[in-house]
Amino acid sequence: MRGKNKWSNIYLVLVFAVLYAPIFYLMFYSFNSGGSMRDFESFTLDYYKEVFADTRLLIIVLNTFVIALLSAAISTILGVIGAIAIHHVRSNRPKQTLLTLNNVLIVSPDVIIGASFLILFTMIGIKLGFVSVLLSHIAFSVPIVVIMVLPKLQEMSTTLIDAARDLGASSWQVLARVVLPFIKPGIFAGFFMALTYSLDDFAVTFFVTGNGFSTLSVEIYSRARQGVSLSINALSTLIFLFTIILVVGYYFINQRNVKSPVKEGRG
Repeated sequence: MRGKNKWSNIYLVLVFAVLYAPIFYLMFYSFNSGGSMRDFESFTLDYYKEVFADTRLLIIVLNTFVIALLSAAISTILGVIGAIAIHHVRSNRPKQTLLTLNNVLIVSPDVIIGASFLILFTMIGIKLGFVSVLLSHIAFSVPIVVIMVLPKLQEMSTTLIDAARDLGASSWQVLARVVLPFIKPGIFAGFFMALTYSLDDFAVTFFVTGNGFSTLSVEIYSRARQGVSLSINALSTLIFLFTIILVVGYYFINQRNVKSPVKEGRG
């Protein structure tokens, strides 16, 4: 058993090394004063200063975070409503059909989703820009939230709801004081997943952005096509660190949510 565990640990280390090596390579050369990704000359923060001095880039960063936060918040609300609705479907066949339709949106290629939204917005006359990007991000984030919330709903015992109703709670009170607190970890997980998907998305956003509006992923792609610039490395490093902060923040929130019921039970 020890031998198997040893080889499995080595395998995991190799997998993570392959996954993270390009990222650390990019981060390392973001501090290179030589201006290339071959020979490291000396340490510098000039490229980070260049990023923060670029007014247009800062506006794009603001656009990206506004889109991500709005789409994550709206999709979380819609996703929770959708998950509760699916959970309350009694018949097995309609429930499986709804779950399949939800999952198809998750596994569908981003290129197809982006092209479909482009055609839809063109047909109904929505101008490509902030609104089109926001609507498309909400659309592909809602199924993610549904997938995160449904398992928590399935874990919840029906006796909790029955007890609340026996005590005279209305449907709204049951939802607000029993259901939502119980599925709160799933709601947080769905929100953070929607937020990170929105921040990272390129394919769908590329199709639905218009002139005068852009997000970080599209901007990095445009700059990378113009040639190697270590300001791209600096910008990518900042985005990666922000994503790490989000993941760590979600971890601590989730740990606190797990410990809270334990403390309440002991009390």
